[in-house]
Amino acid sequence: MALVKSIASRLQQATLTRGAWLSVAGVSGFAIATAVAAHVRIPLPFSPVPVTMQTFVVLLAGATLGSRSGAGSQVLYLALGACGAPIFTGATAFTAGYLLAFPVAAWAVGALREREEVWALPAGLALGTAVIYLLGGGWLALVVGLGAQKAILTGVLPFLAGDAMKLVAVWALTMPMRRGYERLTQH
Repeated sequence: MALVKSIASRLQQATLTRGAWLSVAGVSGFAIATAVAAHVRIPLPFSPVPVTMQTFVVLLAGATLGSRSGAGSQVLYLALGACGAPIFTGATAFTAGYLLAFPVAAWAVGALREREEVWALPAGLALGTAVIYLLGGGWLALVVGLGAQKAILTGVLPFLAGDAMKLVAVWALTMPMRRGYERLTQH
């Protein structure tokens, strides 16, 4: 009991800076945005994987928050779903690989974007998307048992055009969002 009181006392004394609170808000906000984006879902009759807006949010999280916080937002999203929050709308064994790719993809986008070179953001967005395809398609091929060819035909190819449009949108939104986020967290 003394240990609990000691921890509670220290937590009461701890103060977080405004920037730390805003970082927590950014991570939480992108986790919630990913959950909301799961509800924007278009089933495809020729694929076990639906079109959603989640990949858009995942890439934007990494590009806006950076590698650690971007990945953290997706880990939080997965943890909330694993704890029973109704945020995995329509998730099935077919989509698990894509979901598990979200933290890795957000980290990859953020890691390259943090380099702040002209090529880094587009390369990060392409890498993040490739991570999602690789883990999602790999899951379909190996765990679900579709085989490589069918996994590519049903879990990757149908999404290329739509994801290209998402990449352009994320690229266009990243700089204004990143500047705004940095201004908020630095004061």
